[in-house]
Amino acid sequence: NDVWSWAEIGFKETKSAGRLRGELQQAGFRVRNAVAGMPTAFIAEAGSGGPVIALLAEFDALPGLAQAAVPAHSPIEGQAAGHACGHNLLGAASVTAAIAIKNWLAAQGLPGTVRLYGTPAEEGGFAKVYMVRDGLFNDVDVTLSWHPGDRNSTTPSRSLAMISGKFTFTGVASHASVAPERGRSALDGVEVMNVAANFLREHVPQTTRIQYVITRGGDQPNIVPAMAQNFYFIRSPDAATLRDVWSRIVKASEGAALATGTTVSHEVLSGAYDTLPNVALNTVMHDSLARVGGYAYTSDEAAYAAQIVTTYTGAGPGRVTSPGDPAAIEPMGPPRQGFASSDVGDVSWVTPTATLSTATFVRGTSAHSWQAAATSGTTIGVK
Repeated sequence: NDVWSWAEIGFKETKSAGRLRGELQQAGFRVRNAVAGMPTAFIAEAGSGGPVIALLAEFDALPGLAQAAVPAHSPIEGQAAGHACGHNLLGAASVTAAIAIKNWLAAQGLPGTVRLYGTPAEEGGFAKVYMVRDGLFNDVDVTLSWHPGDRNSTTPSRSLAMISGKFTFTGVASHASVAPERGRSALDGVEVMNVAANFLREHVPQTTRIQYVITRGGDQPNIVPAMAQNFYFIRSPDAATLRDVWSRIVKASEGAALATGTTVSHEVLSGAYDTLPNVALNTVMHDSLARVGGYAYTSDEAAYAAQIVTTYTGAGPGRVTSPGDPAAIEPMGPPRQGFASSDVGDVSWVTPTATLSTATFVRGTSAHSWQAAATSGTTIGVK
């Protein structure tokens, strides 16, 4: 609940990371702070010898999605971010699991090291990439991961590899009405680039995702914008394909600058590999989840869930009209292609990794929505 209320964005999760570290230190874990050069990244370890069992904890919130824990759209005034992906739950549950494993190893008199990785900024900052780069997973035997979801499932999923970056156009300011011929609009460069990127969609694999926002478009209409900026996410199931599409996006920006008499520079902000599924490990995880089982709604939680379902938009055969049963365990299927991206992907290429999801959201809830932020702050999320 503390982490949900603080709702700190990536690389600024000072209180959230401190809260999780404090729980681990109190439980007897040895903690290393500011690993891989990131102030809110940490590693907590207990036990000794092998196997080395890693768990992943995330705790960053999403900007612009502050929401009260109620089943109606109710933004929290003055709060800049919200846990619309449930990372408050993700970090807290991983810490709880790490403590449970530590205590079980000690009670059984077994060797083994449990290591929790506190990984900031999963929402685009991708801290795990830097931890992998610095060799912090080199001695790990197995990594167990989880993520909030709208059902209890262990089916392996392959995420999309992703590159993100910003494109900054520089032009010449001028009075947009008195002397427009003297101006060179950086916003024109941004818009021409976006048009080129949108035409590119027809000529890339269908599983490619090209997403952008304009983060700076000028100050007011009577000034030809001297600076404007795009922020792009490019995704693909295959890292090699992703690099090719990214290079074509860069060329689109250069062509847009040439066409508009502006200049452009770009900065790659983050990138992550696709997830490498491990069917054998997910099968073990599924058997354990089936033994543990799900949970049941109380009457109040059932009423909350039913009300959330009525707020969904969209149509089609996949539309959810019932909150479902959080006690149900989905059957494990073959690896499927997912369409999210995560730095867990990089971890999965250097250590055997399995991930499950549990019903912290009401069935049909989309992550990165106000519904997800609301339910992450309720007893449904905690269960």
